[in-house]
Amino acid sequence: MVWVAVLLAVLGAFCLALGAQKQGSAVKADTGGLALSSNGFLRLLRNPRWVIGLLLLCLGMAMNAVALVSAPLTVVQPIGAIALVITTVVNARDQDITINRATMVSIAACVTGSALFVLLAVNVTQENHHVNQEDELTIVLLLALAVGVFGTLAVMFRHRMSAFVYILGAGVLFGFVAVLTRIIGKHLLDPNGLFLLNVQWYSVVAIAAAGGLGSWFVQSAYSGGPPDLVIAGLTVVDPIVGIAIGIVILGELRPDVHAVMAIAMAAAASLAIVGVIALSRHHPEVTKRKKDARKAAGRASH
Repeated sequence: MVWVAVLLAVLGAFCLALGAQKQGSAVKADTGGLALSSNGFLRLLRNPRWVIGLLLLCLGMAMNAVALVSAPLTVVQPIGAIALVITTVVNARDQDITINRATMVSIAACVTGSALFVLLAVNVTQENHHVNQEDELTIVLLLALAVGVFGTLAVMFRHRMSAFVYILGAGVLFGFVAVLTRIIGKHLLDPNGLFLLNVQWYSVVAIAAAGGLGSWFVQSAYSGGPPDLVIAGLTVVDPIVGIAIGIVILGELRPDVHAVMAIAMAAAASLAIVGVIALSRHHPEVTKRKKDARKAAGRASH
C-alpha cells in the first residue's frame, strides 16, 4: 500500500506542476503581467488552458490526499516538493529561459528545507484523535485574523503587492484550510453516528472564506511571477503552517522532545522560506520583468 501511495504522490506532483504551468501561462496571457481583476478572473473561467490547469491541480490534490491517508506523512509529504522541480523545468522550456544558478540554489533550499522540516516534525509529533471545540474555535479565529490581514493588504496594496506576498498569503491560508479539512473529516467519521451534525458551521464558513481568498492570491501570483514560485510557496509554506498549528494548538508535540530538535525544525523551516524569498527575487523571469519595467519607466521619463 505504501508503494501505491508513493506512486500517487509522484503522479500528483506531476499534475500539480503541469496544472500550475498551464494556469500560469493562461493568466499571463490574459493580464500581460498586470494585476488580476474580477473581470479577468471571469474571462479565465472561459479559457480552456486555464480550466485544464484547474482540473490538473484538483486531480493532483486529490491524489496527494489519498496518498496521505494511505501512507505515513514521512513518506508522502517530501515527494510533493518534486512538483517544484518539475514546474521549474517545464516553465523554463515553455518560456524559453535559462535557469540561473541563483534559481537552482533557491529551489534546492526550498526542497531540502521543507523535506527536512517534515521529516523532523513526524519524529516529534503524535496525532491528536480528538479535537475539542475550544481548539477548533481558536484555529478558526486565527484564520479569521489571517483572512482579515491578507484581505486588507490585497485591497490597500492591490497594484503594489509582490508575487511573494501573494504566495505567502496563499500558503498560510491553505495551511489553515488543510488543518480544518482534517478536523471536519474526523467529525464526519466520528463513531457517534451524527456525521454532519458534528461539524461546526463556523469551520465551514472559515474554509470557504480562506479557500476563496487563497485561490485569488494564487491566481494573482501567476500574473506577477513564474508558476514555479507559486508551487514553491504552496509546497513550503502550507505544510509548515499546518504542522505548526498541530504542534502549538492541537497539542501534537510529544512530551519527550529535546530542544535540539525544535531548533533543527526552526532552522529547516527558515531554510525553506529563505529559498522561497530568494526564488521570488532571483528567478530569471522575475529579473526580466524588473528590467523591462525599468526600461519602460526610463522611456516614459524621457
